Amino acid sequence: MTLRDTHVNMGHGGGGQAMRELIADVFVAPFDNPLLATMEDQARLPLAELAALGDRLAFCTDSYVVDPLFFPGGDIGTLAVAGTVNDLAMGGARPLYLSCAVVLEEGFPLEVLRRIVASMQQVAAQAGVQIVTGDTKVVGRGAADKIFINTAGIGVIARGIDLSARNARPGDIVIVSGHLGDHGAAILVARNQLALEADIRSDCQPLSGLVAAMLAVCPEIRCLRDPTRGGVATVLNEFATASGVAIRIDEDALPLREAVRGACEILGLDPLYLANEGKLLAVVPPAHADVVLAAMRAHPAGVDAAIIGEVIDQPAGMVFMQTGFGGQRVVDMLVAEQLPRIC
Repeated sequence: MTLRDTHVNMGHGGGGQAMRELIADVFVAPFDNPLLATMEDQARLPLAELAALGDRLAFCTDSYVVDPLFFPGGDIGTLAVAGTVNDLAMGGARPLYLSCAVVLEEGFPLEVLRRIVASMQQVAAQAGVQIVTGDTKVVGRGAADKIFINTAGIGVIARGIDLSARNARPGDIVIVSGHLGDHGAAILVARNQLALEADIRSDCQPLSGLVAAMLAVCPEIRCLRDPTRGGVATVLNEFATASGVAIRIDEDALPLREAVRGACEILGLDPLYLANEGKLLAVVPPAHADVVLAAMRAHPAGVDAAIIGEVIDQPAGMVFMQTGFGGQRVVDMLVAEQLPRIC
């Protein structure tokens, strides 16, 4: 089937021939795998193969509404796959299968949709996952803003892996996989909200390979989380509250690009709260910190990894930062969204 239309119309969501041509040409052909090619209403996954990889399934879902659709370092399709892959990986799972559901506004250019789908397939191949089922809906002009994407994912957690925000213990070391705030700053640049010329690219990338490298040298890692909306500060507060501990970080140890630092100073933003889409925070036992850090720096997604703090016992549920001036301040959880439609 060859799709001859140039823009999405209401017929592409009507369940008939036009919709079938859209799905076959725009989605099934680029994603190209046997599970999707059957075009059934569900993907049928081999349980024996899943069971051979571990003893638990990880399942997650997320929706993506980023504005603008394209930004330095990625687009909504890059986010849709990398974000769900990373949600699975933060639980220690090996991501395997994704679904893809799109809501399209009438009149959306099919050329743009093809670019987004190509990005999704590129990131899926990079992460070693297959997009095996999906759904398409079309709404009238003005009823949605161009395109919204939902992806759900399934992965398998190997035996012996137990990652949880509740696992942090006093003495543990806090590691971040690289520079903070790149994605949030890149979206600001793409929205023309910065009156400066800044070469800031989103860090959007799948982290499953990095997590696998870390767990290979230290299956005892306590906590993993990707600091997306709410940034590093929010994730650290979640760890501290769930584990009943305190966390102290060092401002001078935080990896931060000068361009991002400058953008935050101009706009009065705190980089600790800026979104990241290709970074992770890890809490690891102190005896394993050096080997985990070395494994991270040996992986392309963790070359700038750094130790930024430690877990302490009191006061429970609090996060503190040792400032560059020798003082100490409380780092609270983000109360409201700094930047809307960031992912």
